[in-house]
Amino acid sequence: MPGVTHDDAPPLADLMPWSVAPPRVGRGWPAAPDPSVLKARWDALMKAEGADREALFEVTRSRTLHSAVGQLPGRPTGTGKLLRARGPCPEPVRVLLAPFDEQWLIPDHRLIDAARPELWRVADERQVFVVEHAEGGGPHLLATPLLPLLRTGRIRPLYRRPGGAEPNLAPGLPEFLARHLGLTPGPVDVLAWILAAARADLTVPLTGDLALWSHGVETGRRMLWLLRRDGDRPKLPGGRRPYVRAPLPARPGTLHYDRDEETLHLDEGRVSPVPPQAWDFTAGGTRVLEQWFAARTAGGEPGTLRALRPAAWPQAWTSELLELITVLTLLAELPPVVAESALTAADLRTAGVLPVPGRARRPASVLDHHEEGPEGQFALI
Repeated sequence: MPGVTHDDAPPLADLMPWSVAPPRVGRGWPAAPDPSVLKARWDALMKAEGADREALFEVTRSRTLHSAVGQLPGRPTGTGKLLRARGPCPEPVRVLLAPFDEQWLIPDHRLIDAARPELWRVADERQVFVVEHAEGGGPHLLATPLLPLLRTGRIRPLYRRPGGAEPNLAPGLPEFLARHLGLTPGPVDVLAWILAAARADLTVPLTGDLALWSHGVETGRRMLWLLRRDGDRPKLPGGRRPYVRAPLPARPGTLHYDRDEETLHLDEGRVSPVPPQAWDFTAGGTRVLEQWFAARTAGGEPGTLRALRPAAWPQAWTSELLELITVLTLLAELPPVVAESALTAADLRTAGVLPVPGRARRPASVLDHHEEGPEGQFALI
């Protein structure tokens, strides 16, 4: 279309209209890279009494030892006040705490200032959470099957209901694309295009060119697979995969990269080859590998629950590091998808896809069972 400009590309907020603010834990200790540490922290909290328990808990305006809240959806945790709580730690769950950093969380509503229950209700093996991450450079969007706890932009689930039901897409968008492409894209295809083509201002150019669409979807699906890291494990081509060349120390304290030798040094420990594009990969203006390492070596103030950490570097962290290096390298090598918005926001308005109806911006009613409320009471929402 002559005269089309970047300015008329539709915003992501219209293509995936339902969004939720990121959860806010409010205290650092309920999340950690190692689940056994979380159980030790919980046990220490349970053993403390009175003012000691209150100090360890780290009270905020949203949560105290007297807060009465319901269970997180799908999590059989206690709902009595933490002041008198006893018992074992709720089983930690895997979450995305920072870009490319999968950690663990104690899924207890009493520990979390703003849990966003609507996200927990739709979290399952089919779900993909899209996280806005446009500021500071790096990927504009992240995608994860895990509950995201990143302190960035809004979260847009791919599906509005559990089981992959009711895609979170503007009503009529797949049919609109089908008329121009000659095929009806599935929800994951649309998501793949969005991941590959989204711009820093979180607008998403749309195309009616089937060849360009197919290229974008292929790239986006590759990106989605790398971000989710499910199924077959990623490998670098040509058999060049990173290895531990010198054993990592029990508690490494420094991280250094030798660009000439493509080697990552963790004190005297060495990992190579580490391609420069993996070391240089940033998200939000921060090197991902540096942020990942810092999260596993930073200690809390003495006397706090965050001060409890593994006595030695777990083997699982080494495996995660090697895979992360591979993922970042492969992401950096993906070809860019640059598209003019041949199908514009004005076209979507003419077709009746925009403006999005208000109901599409609100969570769907997904409850068909009781959820336990505060102090063991039941509520049906």
